[in-house]
Amino acid sequence: MFNKCLICTDFTDNLQRLVDFVPSLAKSGLKEIVFFHNVSLWEEGEIPRIDQEKVEEAIAKLAKAKSSAVAGIEVKIEVTSGRILDNIVKTAQKYHSEVILVGTSLKNILEEKLFGSITLELTKKTSIPVMILRPQLIATYTVEELSLRCEHLWRYFLIPYKNETADHYLIEKIKEYLTKNSKKSLEKCFLLSVIDDAGRGIPLEYKVQEISQKLVQIKSELQTLGLETMTEVLAGNPLKEVLNTALIYDISCVTIAFNSNNFLESMIGNLGTEILQNSWFPILFFPFKK
Repeated sequence: MFNKCLICTDFTDNLQRLVDFVPSLAKSGLKEIVFFHNVSLWEEGEIPRIDQEKVEEAIAKLAKAKSSAVAGIEVKIEVTSGRILDNIVKTAQKYHSEVILVGTSLKNILEEKLFGSITLELTKKTSIPVMILRPQLIATYTVEELSLRCEHLWRYFLIPYKNETADHYLIEKIKEYLTKNSKKSLEKCFLLSVIDDAGRGIPLEYKVQEISQKLVQIKSELQTLGLETMTEVLAGNPLKEVLNTALIYDISCVTIAFNSNNFLESMIGNLGTEILQNSWFPILFFPFKK
């Protein structure tokens, strides 16, 4: 799916564990991995300055990634100091990263100054896909389990599909990646459309028929590109059905797109917000601008 990845860790999100799993990450299709850490400026005294001691400590912690590298994958380390969001974006641009991996505590995410966390602010500053991995989940994996997780980061996408502009954008991006990359680490895709059974207005049968026809078309397009695709249209509670489907079909991540021009408008009262708050599954965001 992706060739170049930027892995950002603050050493409390447990993503630093990935330095031991470069060979497994290579099996996911990655050819270049950049491990990134940002050190806060030393602010004792009148003039803030780089804390060189902490910079060197961070480099030493991440250096193991290079020693575990295998043929066919390049590993680099970037430790910066200053404004973390700006530095992440600059580093991603420097290495032409295709996806950014971050960890965040998603507990009470709406209380964190309403999307004020570094992770969600990042999605407003870049058009690069951002994968969120729950730190608590990464911490509980055994070495064998985490090795498999790294190998299958994007093997099976679950896409909650509502036939909106963001969904159309996401499908086009997936088609673009499938066409561009020769190694198809993305093997399966599940398009799930859940019609809220509490809705009013248009009869349920009509809604089901309309969205089913659209999914048939998309399925045909994706299968033509070699992607095994399943579709389903359900009536019920969207969050409940998404989480149930993720469990039943053993998906790798929930994949969502949203309007990064107006993140607040895109996410308040949105299914994506509910998934962020309630799901332990990895979440892959594709930001775009209308």
